[in-house]
Amino acid sequence: MLIDVHAHIGRLGTERSETLDVTDLVNKMDIWGIDKSCVNCLSEHPEAHYLESDTEDIIAACSKYPDRLIPFCLIDPRFGLNSPEMDFSYLLEEYVARGCKGMGEMLPKMYFDDPRCLNLFRQVGEFGLPIIFDMNDSVNYYGLRDDYGLPRLEQALQECPDTVLVGHGPTFWAEISKDVPEDQRAGYPTGPVVPGGAVSRLMEKYDNMWADLSAGSGYNGITRDEKFGLEFLDQFQCRLVSPLPAPPVAVQV
Repeated sequence: MLIDVHAHIGRLGTERSETLDVTDLVNKMDIWGIDKSCVNCLSEHPEAHYLESDTEDIIAACSKYPDRLIPFCLIDPRFGLNSPEMDFSYLLEEYVARGCKGMGEMLPKMYFDDPRCLNLFRQVGEFGLPIIFDMNDSVNYYGLRDDYGLPRLEQALQECPDTVLVGHGPTFWAEISKDVPEDQRAGYPTGPVVPGGAVSRLMEKYDNMWADLSAGSGYNGITRDEKFGLEFLDQFQCRLVSPLPAPPVAVQV
């Protein structure tokens, strides 16, 4: 069975014409030969310009194709009290009861080890849900932030050992190489990968560190150095998840 863990629906751009509805998604799955898709949310964070893609939208859409679509939920760490003391259990309990199997796509413009983030991550793990996150260390746009070498992500992995964190996004995949130019940490670095990067180190050290190959960031991280990329895929194959929204050539990797 082929399961895509990073699918989206909703208004994914600034124009109404850029809306992808649930039927469009299932049609794409049929074309690609994908049996099931995990549909991620986007609209819970104010930084994201995506619309019609919050948890309620996703649950309702997935209910139309229950044998094909798996809903993910999303909660902003600032929701409610905007405090590291916020109890999210009532929401998590409801979402799990309604069929949600994970949380994502987590992409607030916050530091990864912000106490409000760690509070949410810890509680999500208590409900047995993985978290797919986007990391983008630019000041603007969306995506969690971290310093060079991803120490804040490592802090989260240590403090939330029962929570599987699935890495995605430009900064995460840029850190597959040890020598990331500072001005390219939120972009798509090219050229050979220098072994010893933060991504490999964290994958080797923490069982709750997984990686998401989706979009241009994952594609670039794996294909920029073919030899290293193939070795990475082989070493961590049991903790790598694959997407639908990737360049068609990605299936050749």
